[in-house]
Amino acid sequence: MLRDILKSAGLSWKKCKKLLTKAKPEKRAAFVEQFQHLYERMCRNEVQIVYVDESHFHQDLDLGYTWALVGNPAWRKSTSPPLNARINWYGAYDFADGHTFIWHEGKCNGEHTAQFLQRMTQELPTLGRQLVVIWDGAPWHRGKIAQRQAHHLNIKLLQLPAYSPDLNPIEGLWKWMREDVTQHFCHESLDDLFTDCLAFIEYINLDPVALIKRLWPKFNLDPDYEKLLVSS
Repeated sequence: MLRDILKSAGLSWKKCKKLLTKAKPEKRAAFVEQFQHLYERMCRNEVQIVYVDESHFHQDLDLGYTWALVGNPAWRKSTSPPLNARINWYGAYDFADGHTFIWHEGKCNGEHTAQFLQRMTQELPTLGRQLVVIWDGAPWHRGKIAQRQAHHLNIKLLQLPAYSPDLNPIEGLWKWMREDVTQHFCHESLDDLFTDCLAFIEYINLDPVALIKRLWPKFNLDPDYEKLLVSS
């Protein structure tokens, strides 16, 4: 059989991974070096590192692997809610203290980003430390409204290199949240989804050490991956 021939050639059936070829290895390396110095300052209790990102959570279920009897499909019921039945979450992951915070006020834009930064400073007290927010280059992050608000709140902004979601550990928070809240389960309403998302955040905040271990950031780049970016 063809399958046996491929296996004998040292091949295996794998899920493909996306290679973001527009990412710049030199900028990624420079960011990691800068972050390592920032981490040393965090260990001296000089700065508070907080990762920020946004994500859309749909009322409909997310698909994923599960256990099922051999030969039987793994069906999960969906009420087929419309695509616009979703919650746009702003999220913050406080790497210094092992705490997460999510907030929703509608679509992601400059005005709502500024409001989120205000709420975030109230939720995550700095205790005299310099607050450093690490986020991507989304238009509402780079816009004047958010930049002015960050300056007003004495927040230092550090932008991630482009096409580098792997350098933002809050991406792992969204994946974790989907696994627990929306994978294989279609919510009856957006209110139910909203409540379950907040309950998830409240639960993981009970164990800061486990949270940090799960959302540990990258301190080193994989040279084999970076070579692929150069060759592309």
